[in-house]
Amino acid sequence: MDSLDPRRPYWAAAVEAPSRDWIAAPGCRPHARFLVDGEGKVPSRARFALFESRADCLAWLIANRRELSEHMPGATIRPVSLANWLLGLA
Repeated sequence: MDSLDPRRPYWAAAVEAPSRDWIAAPGCRPHARFLVDGEGKVPSRARFALFESRADCLAWLIANRRELSEHMPGATIRPVSLANWLLGLA
């Protein structure tokens, strides 16, 4: 995160736990927020895929939708501005 250029907008895929103790994130509370790990296609707080635009993020989500839905059942995954997400605004 320290190597990101603060002058540039970044986008990431975000997911919200649909229920308590969600199968993709055991022990989480309902509506817990996570970013999506680009390699494992799983919710993560530490690793996540970055995109230069919302369109790039959407294209990645569409290209990986089957694997994402298998790893994170019942969740809605959406592109978010990384800065807004980190501030709790997205």
